[in-house]
Amino acid sequence: MVTRRSADPQFDLFVPYVADLPMRDQRETMERPFFSLSKRKRLKAIEYTSRDGVFVRVTANPEFGMATIWDADVLIWAASVLNEMRKRGINDLPRTLHFHPYELLKTIYRETGGREYKLLREGLGRLQATTVVTNIRVSRGKKHRQFSWVEGWTDLQDEETGASRGMTLTLSEWFYEGILMDGGLLSIDPVYFSITGGRERWLYRVARKHAGGAGPDGFAISLQTLFEKSGAEGTYRRFKFEMQAIANENKLPNFNLSLEHGKGEPLLRMIRRDATPSSEEPSSVPPAPPRGAKPAPPDPPPALPLFQPRHVLSADAVARIRRDFPGWDLDELQIEFDGWLASKEGRAPANYEAAFYGFVRQHHARRA
Repeated sequence: MVTRRSADPQFDLFVPYVADLPMRDQRETMERPFFSLSKRKRLKAIEYTSRDGVFVRVTANPEFGMATIWDADVLIWAASVLNEMRKRGINDLPRTLHFHPYELLKTIYRETGGREYKLLREGLGRLQATTVVTNIRVSRGKKHRQFSWVEGWTDLQDEETGASRGMTLTLSEWFYEGILMDGGLLSIDPVYFSITGGRERWLYRVARKHAGGAGPDGFAISLQTLFEKSGAEGTYRRFKFEMQAIANENKLPNFNLSLEHGKGEPLLRMIRRDATPSSEEPSSVPPAPPRGAKPAPPDPPPALPLFQPRHVLSADAVARIRRDFPGWDLDELQIEFDGWLASKEGRAPANYEAAFYGFVRQHHARRA
């Protein structure tokens, strides 16, 4: 959408440019299949339903095509800007952002020539034209939410030169709420914007969400489940071949990737590189304690990872939680629950499913 100069004073209220803006991503969009992973125009809908009933349906406008994972860079920028505003103490955070496209492009590490401005406008068009229906984070009494990533956008152009004098975009209410909710954002390394492949970009976001704080053992997921969550076009066989190639190359920024074969489908393990224990041996023998000093107690044995493999909830437990607390991502909540138990250095509760039900109930009550 392009507009000419108007008397609207809001066009003078631009988002200030922040050098080295800390990048933040909305965590609920980082794993599920919300975006096309190809730059080629996609019209085929994404249909995804998890084992615990979470569903995502994404449909494309025939004229614009589906929003891509590169278009999502604009959403990452918006989340980062709003997060920075909140850190500066601004309480009334706007859902409509006013900005210079030059600064947005610079922040997401893109060139600023005429072609890039054209691609930005096309991306905004896809973000507005793509329709998402999901039961993730539905409000009480509702079965699903429907939205487009961007409710609207404008581009104020110079009448003589055609150059942009400023733009606005209005975020969807669903995405805006996700930015503001507790724990709704995760930091990402700006190196993410240098990743050229769509599958690699999506894989980085999955690794950041699940393996970013998982410790030296990282996070493992079956390739079949990963394929379903990607929403990728093509066959599972092709996807598995591509994941094998990406893992063998192992060049994903910040994370080590490896395939594990055993019974059933292969697992892809993701481990944050700075969480990998050093393999170097000490260069010398530790000095002996001073004469008369009490010997130091022996080091405790290394703690084994808690809840490995993760507890598989029964069908009855899943059905009860979905009925009583609809719309929540049980996979994500279970990872959070297990992490909380591990942080308390406690053992698995006698009735894991009852304890997890109580955890989800408290989580739901805080967000309701």
